[in-house]
Amino acid sequence: MSQQNRTHRTLLERERELRAVDAALTELCGTDPGARTETRGGGVIAFEGPGGVGKTALLGEVRRQAAARGCTVLRARGGEHEQGAAFHVVRQLFQPVLAATGEDEHRRILGGWYDIVAPAVGLVVSGSGGAPDPQGVRDGLDWLVTRFALERAPVVVILDDVHWADPESLDWLTRFASRAVDLPLLLAVGYRPEDLTADCAAIRGLAERQGTRPHVLAPLTPSGVGSIVREALGDHAEEAFCRECWAMTGGNPWEVTELTAKIRDRRLKPQSENLPALRELVSSAKDSGLNDRLTRLGTAAVRLAWAVAVLGIEATPALTANVAGLSETEATELVARLVDARILAPPRPGDGTRPLEYLHPLIATAVYQAIPGALRVAMHGQAAVVVLGAGLGSAAAGRHLLEMHPEGDPWVVRHLRAAAREYLRAGAPDAGRRCLARALREPPDLQERAAVLYELGCAAQLTEPDVTVNHLRAALEEPELGPELREAITYRLAQAYGHSGRMEEAAQVVAAEIGRATSARTRLRMQTEQLMWNMFRADEKESPARSRRLARLAGHLTGRGMAERYLLGLRAWDAMTRGEPVATTLHYAEEALGDGLSWTDDDWGFEVPILVALVFLHCDQPGRAEELFNKGIAECERKGWRGSHLAFGLTLLGYARLRRGALGEAEELAREGMRIADRVGSSTPAHWTAVGTLIETLICRGRIREAQEFAAAHGGESLPQATLCPDVPAVRGELLLAANLHREARRQLTEVGRRMDGRGMRNPAWCPWQLHLSQALALTDPRQAAEVAGDAVRRARQFGTHSALGRALHTAAAVTQGSERIKLLAEAVGHLERSPSAYDLAVALVDHGAALRRIGLPQEAGDRLYRGLEGAVQCGAEALAARARDELSAVGLRPMQLRVDHTSPLTSQEQAVAERAAEGWPDARISEATGLEEREVARLLSDVYRKVGTDRAGLAKLLITPAVGLPRRPASDPG
Repeated sequence: MSQQNRTHRTLLERERELRAVDAALTELCGTDPGARTETRGGGVIAFEGPGGVGKTALLGEVRRQAAARGCTVLRARGGEHEQGAAFHVVRQLFQPVLAATGEDEHRRILGGWYDIVAPAVGLVVSGSGGAPDPQGVRDGLDWLVTRFALERAPVVVILDDVHWADPESLDWLTRFASRAVDLPLLLAVGYRPEDLTADCAAIRGLAERQGTRPHVLAPLTPSGVGSIVREALGDHAEEAFCRECWAMTGGNPWEVTELTAKIRDRRLKPQSENLPALRELVSSAKDSGLNDRLTRLGTAAVRLAWAVAVLGIEATPALTANVAGLSETEATELVARLVDARILAPPRPGDGTRPLEYLHPLIATAVYQAIPGALRVAMHGQAAVVVLGAGLGSAAAGRHLLEMHPEGDPWVVRHLRAAAREYLRAGAPDAGRRCLARALREPPDLQERAAVLYELGCAAQLTEPDVTVNHLRAALEEPELGPELREAITYRLAQAYGHSGRMEEAAQVVAAEIGRATSARTRLRMQTEQLMWNMFRADEKESPARSRRLARLAGHLTGRGMAERYLLGLRAWDAMTRGEPVATTLHYAEEALGDGLSWTDDDWGFEVPILVALVFLHCDQPGRAEELFNKGIAECERKGWRGSHLAFGLTLLGYARLRRGALGEAEELAREGMRIADRVGSSTPAHWTAVGTLIETLICRGRIREAQEFAAAHGGESLPQATLCPDVPAVRGELLLAANLHREARRQLTEVGRRMDGRGMRNPAWCPWQLHLSQALALTDPRQAAEVAGDAVRRARQFGTHSALGRALHTAAAVTQGSERIKLLAEAVGHLERSPSAYDLAVALVDHGAALRRIGLPQEAGDRLYRGLEGAVQCGAEALAARARDELSAVGLRPMQLRVDHTSPLTSQEQAVAERAAEGWPDARISEATGLEEREVARLLSDVYRKVGTDRAGLAKLLITPAVGLPRRPASDPG
C-alpha cells in the first residue's frame, strides 16, 4: 500500500476540518491564487486530539493545499526527546530557508537583529557578542517572521506535535501567535491535549484568541473504520469483523492501520469466525507487536532503530550508523528494510544530511522506551561523542550529556559548561541553567565547582536576580576560590542584590571582601561599590559620614581608570543631591563621563552611567542627559538586553522629557518602561521608577483622578529599600496636594523631608518636597509655609541652577501676598526663562499673568498668559492650558489658535543669539550686534534653552560637540 493511499484514508470523515482548512487558506490567499495585490490577513487554525487520530495527516493536507495556492510554507515538529534543545522548533522553521543563502543575505534578512537572533536560528556568529535576554530574542524573532511574512506573502507556518515543542520556541510562539491575524500568515498547529504541560497550556488559547475554537478530531465511525479495513484487506471483509476492529481500536486511524498490517502479516481472514484471534492481536498492535516486527528484522536493524530514537533531530544516516556501530552501506540497506516494515518514514530527498524519521511519533516513543535503561544511557554518551565529532557543537551534545549518569567526568563538565555558554549566547538561559545544574551533579573538581556556580548565577542575572543570589552566595562560600574569581563573584552578587532592591545586603557583601583585596585598584573598586550601594539605600543611617569619605577619596585620585571614573560619578551624584554648587557637580560629572560609560559592560554595572546622566538632568542640561539615555538604550537594544537595563533607560528618558516639558512623550516612555520592568518582576526599582515618573507626568497634565487611580492600583505593593528617582513617597505627597488632600499631603511630605534632611539630601532640584509642603501648609499655617518656602529658595540659590531657583521662587510667591508676590513671580519667570524647563515656565507665566490681571494690569497679564498658554499647549498640559484660556477670557482677550511643535529646529535669529551666548557674550552685547532689543534676546535664548535642552552654561558644550551640535534651521526659512 503506498504512502499516498495511507494518507488519503486517514482523511476519512474529516470533511468539517477540510472545509475549515479551505476557508482559512481562502481568507489568506483569496479566491484567485494569481492575485497578490490585496493584503489579506491570516490567523491560527489548530487541531487537537490523541496520538494517531490524524493531526499530522491534516497538517500534511494544509501543506499540500498551501503549496498549490502558491504559499511559502515553513514547517516544524516538536520532538519528545528534543524538548531540552532550546529553539529546536524555531531552527526547523528557518534553517531550510537560511541554508539556501549566504551570510550577506542572512544579514540583509535579519538586519540589526543579526547578532541577537542569529544564534537562536542556528547561524554561527562571532564569540565576541554578549548574551541577549530572552525577551530580546523573542522581539527579534517577531521582527524576522513579520519581515518574512511581508516579503514572501502569503506564508503558512505548520507546527506539528506542538505539545513537545521546546520551551523557548513555545514561549515565542504563544506570544507571537496573536499577531498572525494582522499579517499575511496562517499558523497551523497540531497537538495532543492530554500531553500539554503547564508551559504548553497557552496553546489551547491560540485559536480562541482569533475568534475560533481548536478543531477536536473525533475518532472514526464504524463505517470509516470499515473503509480502511476493506481497503487494506479486501472488499470481502465481513461487517462484524470490521466492527470489531472499530471496537478494539476506538476508531483511532493509526491504530486501525497498524492492526490491518498485523492482520495481513498473520494472514488472518477478515471473517466472523476469526474474531477471537483478532482480539489476541489487539493488545500487541502498538507495543509488543511493533517490537516483534522490529526484532524479526535482526539485531543490526534494532540497533539502527534505537540509534535513530536516541539521536532524534541529529539522526543523519552517517551519525546514525556511527552510533549503531554499522558501516554506512549496512545502514543504508537496513533503512530500506525499516521503511518497508513501516517503522521509518522514507528518507527525504537530499544529500544525506537530512535526519531519518519514524513513520509516526507513536512508533518513536515505543522504540525509545524499549531500549534497556543502561544501554540507553550508554547510547546517549556515544551520541554526544559522535555529535561533537561532527562539529555540531556542545549545545547539540548537551541534551545527550543530560541523560548520562553522573560519574565525575571532567570531559562531561567541560562540554556541559560549553553548551551552557552556547545557550546563553542564543538567549536561552533556562537551557543553560539545566546544563550547569547537571554539571554540578557530575560533580566538577573542587577547583572548578565555584566557577560552575558562578556561571549558573550569571545565567539568571538579567531576568531572575533572586535566583542569581542563591548560586553566587554558594559560590562565594566555596573553599577553592582564586582571588580573581572571588572578586568577580562579589561584584555580580552585589549587583544581584541591588537589582532586587536589597541595597543593604549589596553593600555588606562588598564590604566583607574589601579586606581580601589583592591590589590597590581592586580595593578602590570594592570601596566604590560599597559606597554606591550604601548611597542607594533608602534607610542609610550614616549618609553624612559616607559623603565625607567619598569626598576625601575623590579628592586624592590621581588616575582616570574605570574605578576612578566610577567613584567620580558617585561624587557627582552625591554633590547634586546634597545641593553643592552646580559648577562643582558638573566638574565631577564631566570627569566621570570621560569618553563615555557603557551600560552593558560585563565587568561594570550600569548604575553609575545612569547616575551621571541624572546629574546632567538635574543641572539644567537635560539634552546631555537625553543623549546619554539614548546611547544607553541603543546599546541595550544592540545586545538584546530587554530587561531592567532597558526599562530604566526608557523610563528615565521619559523623566528627562518630563523635566523639559514634553509631557506626552514622557507618559509614553514611562508606560513602555513600566511594561518592560513588570516582565522582569514587580516591586523592583525599575518598576517603581516608572510608577513615580508616570504619576508625576499625569499630575502635570492635569489628570489627577487618573493619577489617583493608578497610584491606588499600586498602593498595596511594598517599596524597595532603595533611593529612587523620582522619589515615590514625595510624588505621592505631590499627588495628595494636587487632589486637595492637604492634611494627608502635610503628613506625607513632612516624613519625606525628615528622611531627606537626615541623609543630607537638601537639593530641591533633586527632591522638591519643600515646594509641595509649603503649599500644603499655606491654608492652615501661612507663617510656616513661608519659612519652608524661604529655606527652599536658599537651598536653590546655593545649588545655582535657574530651574531650581525659578521653581523655588514660584513656590515662595504662592505663599506670599501683596506686591511681594508679584515681585517673586516676576523673578521666578526670569530664572525659568533661562532654564530648559518648559512646563515650569508655562506654569509660572500663567500664575504671573493671573496675578497681574488681579491688580489691574491687563496688557502685561495678556502677554504672560499668551506665552503661558503657548507653553502649556506645547507641553501637553491640558489643565494648565484650560486655566490660561479662562484667565485670558477674564482679561477680555481671545485665546489664539496655537501650533504645537516643541521639537522644531532653531530659527536663524535663535541660532545667531545662541552662538554668541555660547561664546560668553552678555545679552547687551548680543543686542547691539544683532539689532534686537535686549528683552527680545532674552526671550529668544529662553526658547533656545528649551529646544536644545540646556541652560546658558551648557550651550558651549553643545556647540563644540559635533554629534550633538545646535540644530540649524534650513537657509530657505526666513526665520
